[in-house]
Amino acid sequence: MSDIQINDIARAENDTGSPESQIFFLTQKINLLTEHIKVHKKDFHSRRGLLMMVGKRNRLMAYLKKKNVGKYTEVADKLKLRKK
Repeated sequence: MSDIQINDIARAENDTGSPESQIFFLTQKINLLTEHIKVHKKDFHSRRGLLMMVGKRNRLMAYLKKKNVGKYTEVADKLKLRKK
């Protein structure tokens, strides 16, 4: 995951609002929280936040798939996410 930069996915240099960028940033946060939860197994508040982020990423991926299938597959491949 660390070898991928936002510039590989974003539409423009300072792009933070496009679905592709949001998926990238959510994936980074999800990976960090996953490592945190592996260490702190009883941190249920963080676990809930993680599940909410995963749900938001899934919704953004569904939106991207509906609007632009090519970009959807590109983002899913670069971030190594499963396609649904």
